[in-house]
Amino acid sequence: MYVDESGEVTQQTLAFARALGEPIYAFTAGDPLSVSGVERIHHAEGEAFATYAPDGIARGLVELVGAHRPSAVVASGTPRGNEVLARVAAIRDQPLAANCVDASLGDPAQVTRVRWGGSLLEEATLHGSPKLMTVQPHAVQAEATGGEEAAVERFEPELSDSDLVVRVQERVAASTGGVSLADAKVVVSCGRGAGSPEGFGIIEELAGLLGGAVGCSRAVTMAGWRPHTDQVGQTGTKIAPDIYIACGISGATQHMAGCKGAKAILAVNTDPEAPILASADYAVIGDLHEVVPAISAELRKTRAG
Repeated sequence: MYVDESGEVTQQTLAFARALGEPIYAFTAGDPLSVSGVERIHHAEGEAFATYAPDGIARGLVELVGAHRPSAVVASGTPRGNEVLARVAAIRDQPLAANCVDASLGDPAQVTRVRWGGSLLEEATLHGSPKLMTVQPHAVQAEATGGEEAAVERFEPELSDSDLVVRVQERVAASTGGVSLADAKVVVSCGRGAGSPEGFGIIEELAGLLGGAVGCSRAVTMAGWRPHTDQVGQTGTKIAPDIYIACGISGATQHMAGCKGAKAILAVNTDPEAPILASADYAVIGDLHEVVPAISAELRKTRAG
């Protein structure tokens, strides 16, 4: 199993891997990560892993696969997990099943995976050895593993200069007020209904009152109103908050793929036929510029009382 970060998504991937019924060995690179519930951690080290270099990480994973011959290699379906395993598949010239929600090993393996932005579940056969799979975030129930952290076995993969051509040179932190969009329990999001960048003022206000994060639709980032780090969707951030408040968002398939993990969805929209209403648990048909400030006012009134 390739581990690119700690957190709930990794625990979901561990649960998926555990269901395959075989011992689990973790592969990490760069900064050592704490992983429990696995037999052993194989950690790639060296100057090449001082920053994120997907080809270098993939080459290290391929080297590990050749040495230990696992039945399957599994990674979280995060941007990095998908990117690294796609490179592993290219190096080994074998198929990759991305965004899986269920699998059973065999020759070939049987997999169920999410397609078309979450609107379709595909049952497919997966050939090759080992079986390469990534796990759809927030589609598998995470399980507490407990126990002590696994022992770490360090190794330094043999890399070429070409493996380090693509690498992260700089990191620019997003201004989230301390609340990560991916981890927030409350997300207040807005689409083109905001009308302008300034229209997000009332969205930020409500998110602040709820201790949540601000999100947006793809149309908003394309218009340059918000940074891509705020985008919720198939090509943005996939979220799983306790409640998702979607204001002025029609609910295209790509957007719903990013918020389908939400425990509850509240939609605020002037259009009673907007697609998002089919997935919403609660809906307010009205102008977000009137509804959102009214919610914020009620929250202040309740807290003042």
